[in-house]
Amino acid sequence: MFTGIVEELGTIAGIEDQGDAIRLTVNAATVLQDAALGDSIAVNGCCLTVATRDDDTWTADVMQETLDKTSLRGVAIGDVVNLERAVTPQTRLGGHIVQGHVDGVGEVLARTPSEHWEVVEVSLPAHLSRYLVDKGSITVDGVSLTVVEAKDASFTVSLIPETLARTTLGRRQVGDRVNLEADVLAKHVEKLLGGRVASASERIETQSGVTQ
Repeated sequence: MFTGIVEELGTIAGIEDQGDAIRLTVNAATVLQDAALGDSIAVNGCCLTVATRDDDTWTADVMQETLDKTSLRGVAIGDVVNLERAVTPQTRLGGHIVQGHVDGVGEVLARTPSEHWEVVEVSLPAHLSRYLVDKGSITVDGVSLTVVEAKDASFTVSLIPETLARTTLGRRQVGDRVNLEADVLAKHVEKLLGGRVASASERIETQSGVTQ
């Protein structure tokens, strides 16, 4: 589990094609301070497992499923990526609860700069629109952000100078693909309320003598 607070920008140092998977080599510093084999590190919002490591690089195996459903399919050597270690019980929850399980891929539609921030609009896959609300949480490339406006097919976020400087979102251009993860709490609420609505409907049908 993560919080969506990027710890550092890493660089893709190597890509090994394994047929139905790739092995990524990532250059990093901060996330390697206490990283052990088997630990989880989020790369642009994708939870990956440390397979090997040395003083300044680590590797992770990226399966076909991940390549099919995230922007890691298009990663190239030299690309800069957002990195975050998994949380510990002592970690401040500065963002929101992030699983590192990408729900879909969006596309940067527009960037509107202002004096002190920048408004970015991102396309939204149809199956995710029900999870977004104004002032709710969304993870974009592993960055915990607040939704400014939730639309049917897109949403906007405001990026402060700190976010622009310390994450890849300051480099993303119109047309770039980004990983999206909806708020897991919204998914649980949907599941729970769905069960309650179904139960209420069954009770009404039973009381009225309707049977299936």
